[in-house]
Amino acid sequence: MRGAAQQGKGAAAQPPASPEATPDLEIVERARGGDHDAFRVLVERYQGRAYRLALRVLRDEERARDIVQDAFLKAYRSLDRFEGRSGFYTWFYRVVMNLCLDAKRRDKSGRHVEWDEQTAPDAAVGTGIDAVAPSHREMTGPAGEVERLELREAMREAIDALPDDARRTLLLREVDGLSYAEIAKSLGVPKGTVMSRLHHARRRVRETLLASGAVERVEGEA
Repeated sequence: MRGAAQQGKGAAAQPPASPEATPDLEIVERARGGDHDAFRVLVERYQGRAYRLALRVLRDEERARDIVQDAFLKAYRSLDRFEGRSGFYTWFYRVVMNLCLDAKRRDKSGRHVEWDEQTAPDAAVGTGIDAVAPSHREMTGPAGEVERLELREAMREAIDALPDDARRTLLLREVDGLSYAEIAKSLGVPKGTVMSRLHHARRRVRETLLASGAVERVEGEA
């Protein structure tokens, strides 16, 4: 009896699991039930990673902190939509990333500014445009400027004509500068899907530019 009592006493004396050891899904369920302290555990667990992500995208410490605060607020209000099919941080990563990208695009004050001297060439990376139309880079003076303006406009139209998924993936890669892994997390798709979308988007942009006469096929090209 004494041994059993001592055993029971020892079991009862075991400390509860620390918040750091509690699985995310369990914490989410408690937060859904109105436990504000539970959600605070998630904030403390992931605010550092979220801040580093926002800072990498925005390159501004104050704005990165603001985005992380907004992201946690949005996540808390959206907990009922978290289905648990992925980890909490994977879901929260997309919240942070999307807020960052929205902020970057607001900075550009409208879609038309996206197609400036730097953005248009960035979006053409991997399409083969540099190899197809070297003359657009070599020409100088008024004539060269007209040619470059025409090429940028043709590129804008070609990218705008892409299917939504392909266009968004291409812009995330070539304009926003995200890695394949970051795009996959942001869009909630496998990395292989991102690579496939980019391949087809670049090829379609290139074919559209060739068909419109905006660029010329180089000699010997298939």
